[in-house]
Amino acid sequence: MVTPVITGVAWDTPLGRDQETVWDRLCAGESGLADLASPHRLRNTAAALAESLPYADPAADRQRALAARTLAAAFDDAGLAASDPEVGLVLGTSFGASLDESEPTLHAWADDAAADVGHPGRPVCVMTACSAGSDAIAVAHALVRSGRRRVCVAGGVDVVTEAKRLGHSALGTMSPTGSRAFDRAHDGMLLGEGAGFVVVEHPDSAKRRGARVHARLRGTGAANEAAGLTAPDPTGSAVVRAVRRCLASAGLAPADVALVNAHGTGTALNDAAEARGLLELFGADGPSVFATKGAFGHSLGATGAVEAVATVLALRHRRIPPIVGLRDPASPLRLASGSARPVGPGAGLSLTLGFGGFNTCLLFEGVMA
Repeated sequence: MVTPVITGVAWDTPLGRDQETVWDRLCAGESGLADLASPHRLRNTAAALAESLPYADPAADRQRALAARTLAAAFDDAGLAASDPEVGLVLGTSFGASLDESEPTLHAWADDAAADVGHPGRPVCVMTACSAGSDAIAVAHALVRSGRRRVCVAGGVDVVTEAKRLGHSALGTMSPTGSRAFDRAHDGMLLGEGAGFVVVEHPDSAKRRGARVHARLRGTGAANEAAGLTAPDPTGSAVVRAVRRCLASAGLAPADVALVNAHGTGTALNDAAEARGLLELFGADGPSVFATKGAFGHSLGATGAVEAVATVLALRHRRIPPIVGLRDPASPLRLASGSARPVGPGAGLSLTLGFGGFNTCLLFEGVMA
C-alpha cells in the first residue's frame, strides 16, 4: 500500500506565519491570546487573532485572505505551481464567516481562495465542525493513496467572529478564567483563528520532482460517537476506535507512537474523555502528550490542520512544546508542562475531537534529515 508523503507545510497563527519562528515561540511557551473588546456580554473576551487581519474587517474577507495567503505558502513550500490543474484542493472550516454574514453557499470561501491563488479547479470543502481540518487531510490521504490524485493540498481555515464568541459563551464551553488543558483547574476553552495546510503527495511524484519530504502520512482513522450535539462520550471509546483505526491503517502498534498532539480544549468533559481514551490506548507510561490551544486558541475548523503542522514540526525537531496554562495535571498522562521537552524515536499522532462526535486521528512519521 502506498504511503503518501508531506512535501509542503504552511500555517498562519496568532504567533505568526513563518514555520520555524512560530515553532520557536510555541516551544518557548508563548501565547497569542489577548483581550479582544466585544459589544456583547461574554464569559471571557480573550481571543487569539491572526496577524495583519483587522478584526473590524468583514469576517468573510478575513476568511478569504487567511485561506489564500496560507494556501499560497503551502504551494510555495512544496515547490508547486498554484495553477497546476493536477493538484487537488481539500479545504475545511467550521462555518467560516457564514454565521455572521450572508454568503451564497457554505463553500464559496473555498472557491474564492482557490481563484485568488490562481488554481483552475474547484476544491472539495469539508465542514465537520472542529475536525474539518483533520478530515480534509484524511480525504487527501485517501485520494493520493488510491491513485485518484498524485498530489493534494489539504487543511483548514477559520476566523474568530462575534457569533462564534456569543455561541460558545452561551454554551458554557468558553472559559471565564483562561486556557489550561488537562489541568485540574480547567474550565473551558478560548477561541482563536488561523489556517494550516499540508501538501500530501504520492512518493513517486515527490521523487520525480526532487521534492523535500517533511514527513510521511502513514495512516488516518475516524469514529463518530453520536453521543450528543456538543458533549463527547465520557468513556472515550470513540477516541480509542479512531486511534486504533489509524494505527491499523498505518500498520503500526501503540508502542510505535512517540508523541501525541492532543485536542486539549481545556473543557472538563473533553479533556476527561480524551485522557481516558489515551490512557486505555497507551497507559500512563505511553507517548509524550502536548496541546497547542493555550498558545493558538481554539481555531475550530482550522485546529486539526494547524495541529497537523505542529506534529510534523515536532517530529522534525524531536521535541514538543509545553501546554500553556498547565500547572497541576489532572491526568497521569505524560503531559508536557513547564518547558519544551525532547522525545525519542517513533511516530506522531494528531488527534481532533469535534462537536457532533467527529473524532479524527492522523499518524505521521518523521524522515531522516
